[in-house]
Amino acid sequence: MGIVFVPVIAGLGTAQPPSASQDELWEGFFSRHFTGTTRSLAQRIFANSGVTRRQAAVNPLLEDVSDWPTERRMRRYQVEALPLGKEAVGRALTAAGLSAGDIGLFIVCSCTGYATPGLDILLARDLGMAADTQRMFIGHMGCYAALPGLGAASDFVTARGRPALLLCAELTSLHIQPSSARVDTQQIVSHALFSDAAVAAVVVPGGSGYAVREVTAVTDTSTADHMTWDVTDAGFRMGLSPKVPQVLSRHVRGLVDDLLARHGVTSSEVDGWAVHPGGPRILNVVERELALPPLGLAASRATLDEHGNCSSPTVLLILDRLGRATPAARRIVMLAFGPGLTLYAALLDRQD
Repeated sequence: MGIVFVPVIAGLGTAQPPSASQDELWEGFFSRHFTGTTRSLAQRIFANSGVTRRQAAVNPLLEDVSDWPTERRMRRYQVEALPLGKEAVGRALTAAGLSAGDIGLFIVCSCTGYATPGLDILLARDLGMAADTQRMFIGHMGCYAALPGLGAASDFVTARGRPALLLCAELTSLHIQPSSARVDTQQIVSHALFSDAAVAAVVVPGGSGYAVREVTAVTDTSTADHMTWDVTDAGFRMGLSPKVPQVLSRHVRGLVDDLLARHGVTSSEVDGWAVHPGGPRILNVVERELALPPLGLAASRATLDEHGNCSSPTVLLILDRLGRATPAARRIVMLAFGPGLTLYAALLDRQD
């Protein structure tokens, strides 16, 4: 019988552009971006978003991209995403004690920009990855992309016994919609929540870190229209139904219970919950359906408060927070949600 390699997250690296307060963004830009009766509704949504600060590679207080065509936004994406991704990857490799040349598989997740050659090729070149490094790009999965990315990295490590690297990089600030466009509540919520970030994770065969025990998912295709991300002539436009929390409430308990049961674990034995903060209502639904203790989602709420919803990197930001806590979480369930409507979950436990 051959060696069984356990995939372990040995290093995380985060990178974020400069931040601005939610109040500054409202007063300095969005209060003028929304007009008429929409303005008062938008002000309430911004105030109740659960966000205090957000990061933006292209800050609307300094540069208004809302009237840019998609082509110009995509050119800017590559300019901004490359150094942000390089910073996150560099930190993750340092934390894992590896060099770029050690990586066997490099996975990049992003739904906010596209270019060919993509970030995977350009970063592999600039960081000095080996010519035989395999690459995978995961696009348009949205907020849950980190978990299928982590699953693919873990499968590679288990099968090949070589390190893999996952990078999630999103620049949602490039997709502010024109003030002349049709404005609905979904657009206001999107503009009130989303933020920019890059997070990288190095997965290795064995050793110290968070062992990835399983990645699992469920998709309710009957609700495919509840969350959309449409490519338009004026950037990418979010569609976000208010029914999303209702769909999550139908599926999240079964997904988590089945995951834990397969590993002989109960929810009371989980001391870290990394739940993607799609917004305050999402967190409230998950907390209720999983019967979590009052501080069970403290890390998720703090991440939403300080960083907003960064799409795919967000759940990794929460994992990083849980790992740096004193004491660090020992067993973690990660949950993320996105188009489909899709729910992804992962079970991790700490190995010293």
